[in-house]
Amino acid sequence: MLVSQILKTKADETVVTVVPSTTIGQAAQMLSERRIGTLIVSRDGQVPDGIISERDIVRQIGRSGAGCLTELVSSIMTSKLVTCSRDMRADIVLEQMTEGRFRHMPVLEEGALVGLISLGDVVKARLMELAMEKDALEGMIRGH
Repeated sequence: MLVSQILKTKADETVVTVVPSTTIGQAAQMLSERRIGTLIVSRDGQVPDGIISERDIVRQIGRSGAGCLTELVSSIMTSKLVTCSRDMRADIVLEQMTEGRFRHMPVLEEGALVGLISLGDVVKARLMELAMEKDALEGMIRGH
């Protein structure tokens, strides 16, 4: 299965971005209100400069206390992004996420942000794929 197929199955293809000058507190509020786990940090909403997750925020609060909520997301974002393209295979993406120990991957096309896939999206797609394979095998066994 390809990343493009996974993106088509998502209920909401919107990628939420914030500018680097957004405070950590504002980012936490956006994550909570939208019930999402990650924000892409981008100066123009198209080219990703970094990514910030709930985990990043919790770790920073654990290190610095609640005072860090007034700091900028640019101070704690991950700026060395691992990205993929629409034509990348889902199993490769899953492997990269597992090895890198992260749960969200920006999807880029010609350097521009076109989507965001999560570990959950990839697992869900793989489970659907396995269910279809199972049904096909059972049909072959039954002679249908």
